[in-house]
Amino acid sequence: MSQFDRITIHPEIVNGQPSIRGMRLTVRRVVAAAALYPNRDELLKEFPELDAEDVRQALEFAACNLDDHLLSLDAA
Repeated sequence: MSQFDRITIHPEIVNGQPSIRGMRLTVRRVVAAAALYPNRDELLKEFPELDAEDVRQALEFAACNLDDHLLSLDAA
């Protein structure tokens, strides 16, 4: 099994953005939903097309693709 076997990238689906299993549900949207619904059961109830492994891989994929830049929070 690939590390990200549920993350798909197809030019014809959501303009090639990483998505979940070829659906029109992007990794970005899943990560945002995970922040909005920190209770995993609530998240899966709100997005019944997902399962726990979809969410886990979306979070890991996002983490692996972030640059390690230091950001100053003084501007906030």
